[in-house]
Amino acid sequence: MAVQLSFFGQDVGPGESYPGLSSWPNSSAAEANFLVNLSGVGTETFESKTPWFAPGVLVFPGAGTATMTGDATVVAGHSGAGRYPISGTNWVETSTNLAIDFDSPMAAFGFYGIDMGDFGGNLILHFIDGTTMDFTLGTAGMAGGSVMYFGYINDQNLFNRVEFGNSASGTDFFGFDDMTIGSVEMVIPPIPDAGTTFGLLGLALVGLAAANRKLRNA
Repeated sequence: MAVQLSFFGQDVGPGESYPGLSSWPNSSAAEANFLVNLSGVGTETFESKTPWFAPGVLVFPGAGTATMTGDATVVAGHSGAGRYPISGTNWVETSTNLAIDFDSPMAAFGFYGIDMGDFGGNLILHFIDGTTMDFTLGTAGMAGGSVMYFGYINDQNLFNRVEFGNSASGTDFFGFDDMTIGSVEMVIPPIPDAGTTFGLLGLALVGLAAANRKLRNA
């Protein structure tokens, strides 16, 4: 069965002040719902990348590698302007755009975004697989220090590249952290519902009964 799912959660921030949110339950729930459909995926936390500037290689343990290009810098700690890490101390900052090219086709990608939209920027995503799947996330107008999570799974149209656009490029600074990727083999197939399972079992029993009748009449 084909799997095509997207997940989104957002938590309103306190503004630009330090230290930002201490928890982000809506975003964490979106991440959990994304991950429950996957097995063995890899997450890049950026903890090994200080200092680091794009272009550079990202490492997703167990899942593969990728190359990030564009306007991207790894920052440690709180920016003092509403951006901060989700895990550890490091995160990625950009004010224009960036892209990630995967070394092999992927079926799943998820990430946290921090401090998006307080200067009017919407995050625009392009998943490229020969065609393009576009998402515009409603981040514009969110308070400083807000946190969001977005995840996408598509095991039919694998993608080689994800582009991140900013509708307020050069004005609204975005933060990113804890990026997760998964190959098609890492997507957990959906469990058939009870009706489907019963129907298939019923057909199997009918076939078995017919075969037994033939044997008895032989």
